[in-house]
Amino acid sequence: MKFLYKLQKFMYGRYGIDDLYRFLLYIYLILVLLNLFLNNQIIAWFEFVIATIAIYRVLSKNISKRRRENTKYLEIKKKCLKPFINIKRNLSDRDHIYRKCRCGTTLKLSLPRKRGIKHAKCPDCKRRITFLTLRKAEIVIIPKNEK
Repeated sequence: MKFLYKLQKFMYGRYGIDDLYRFLLYIYLILVLLNLFLNNQIIAWFEFVIATIAIYRVLSKNISKRRRENTKYLEIKKKCLKPFINIKRNLSDRDHIYRKCRCGTTLKLSLPRKRGIKHAKCPDCKRRITFLTLRKAEIVIIPKNEK
């Protein structure tokens, strides 16, 4: 119990673990596994740099700066994963199909009863969207600024 108390006392006022730390940790582990097979000094140097940055961020007392770094990382992550949102939705939702219009609106289309090529009209820009389905389309709009 003494050790845990001393660790808690040491970590008081420090930034701690966040999403950017976890990302750096995953990169570090991938590099370690890669370096087991390649035994390359450059990869070992990158491992050291990433581990140093991760530990520095966890132990830092400059909380506002670390929070800004994490926020910037999350913005970049969101931009990178944005094209895959509808793919994830299509795989997880068995009752609907998600299609994106050119205007940026995501349409939630219920699966029609008949198989084939179907058409839907975007309520925002009035464009016709063609899609291949297995069953009748009913349109539900997901606002542009919703995740």
